[in-house]
Amino acid sequence: MISAIVGGNWGDEGKGKLTDVFAADADFVIRFQGGANAGHTIINEYGKYVLHILPSGVFQPGTVNLIGPGAAFNLEAFKREMDQLKEGGVPTPDVRISDRAQLVMPYHILFDQLEERRLGKNSFGSTQSGIAPFYSDKAMKIGFQLAELYNKNLAEKVERVCHIKNATMSALYPDADPLEPGKILAYLRQCGEYLKPYLCNMAQLMADAVRAGKNILLEGQLGALRDTTNGIYPFTTSSSTLAGFGAVGACVPPHEIKRVITVVKAYSSCVGAGPFVTEIFGEEGDTLRKCGGSDGEFGATTGRPRRMGWFDVVATRYGCMLQGTTDVALSLIDVLGYMDEIPVCVGYEIDGVVTEEFPAGDRLDYAKPVYETLPGWKSDIRGITEYDQLPENAKKYITYIEEKIGYPVTMISTGPDRADMIYRK
Repeated sequence: MISAIVGGNWGDEGKGKLTDVFAADADFVIRFQGGANAGHTIINEYGKYVLHILPSGVFQPGTVNLIGPGAAFNLEAFKREMDQLKEGGVPTPDVRISDRAQLVMPYHILFDQLEERRLGKNSFGSTQSGIAPFYSDKAMKIGFQLAELYNKNLAEKVERVCHIKNATMSALYPDADPLEPGKILAYLRQCGEYLKPYLCNMAQLMADAVRAGKNILLEGQLGALRDTTNGIYPFTTSSSTLAGFGAVGACVPPHEIKRVITVVKAYSSCVGAGPFVTEIFGEEGDTLRKCGGSDGEFGATTGRPRRMGWFDVVATRYGCMLQGTTDVALSLIDVLGYMDEIPVCVGYEIDGVVTEEFPAGDRLDYAKPVYETLPGWKSDIRGITEYDQLPENAKKYITYIEEKIGYPVTMISTGPDRADMIYRK
């Protein structure tokens, strides 16, 4: 069986914890898109880890962890995280990388930084991890597939790519130093030497696994609203964040993805620029930010304070719809225990008209949230593992959200530890 764990909103919903939980029963855990531009925070018996490129199944013995061809593979992040696992006493995980995955180059990160600087106040709030330049090169067919690191004509391609990149730099970023083909080639040779033991023919591996009825878990990065096609364009990432892309990015048949677990927060948060209809500011936003997550709501990759807001039914329903949701996992509900009343956005007012549909274009920029308010439960529910033990108002909040979004909430996270879970039929 193939299951996908994906985000329903802007990212940072708590997918890492859910993947860590479900990886216990998985034969394979696969990162199928994205790169080191977002982190999955996991807390378990080994401590607290933030994984940017490694699949979240690396803590589970016997699980094969795969980085698929749809991912943006950052070698430096990979090395750093493997070293962190070793230093933390985590048993060496079984990690494999598709030989059709492509490499995030140092100049991708440089171009990302230079472009954000050039855009100034009109920047997209990039994490500056090189993701947009990486996927641009992939589409232009001037990226470096890991299998290409062993090609006989590698030096020739490096020369051609550097010519294109240097022409771009001289026009847009004249103060930047040009790329040197010799240094780029030497870097690629080093990458090839290091990566050779990890590479695999992932298409064949997955075909064999599906035929054998193995349990395969797809781990998504970011959320539906950051999808490059169906998200809040242009304030999106540069890959598809949807479970449907898992068929491409993980080399699995689309009809074999039977379960799509969409993780959404009990409130909203957002890192980066773009429209965010329920955003709250001042003391109200600061209080929610400080209470949220294991160490407050700060970006796992950038450390930036997350923008905070209340639960958005309109955006979440849209995100669940895009993902093809079979199950909703509601995370961080324990954070709301300090509140007397909890606002929930049930519609957007745009030019005096209230809509429950998630709009495209600049209509999100001037949409105003329409709220309904639910009573809080004013108690600490962290660590509760049985649904019946929740306060009545917490249960009402869950069923209210479930009814409004139209998808079943079958899992509820009540704390950062993998044991802090409620499973609900």
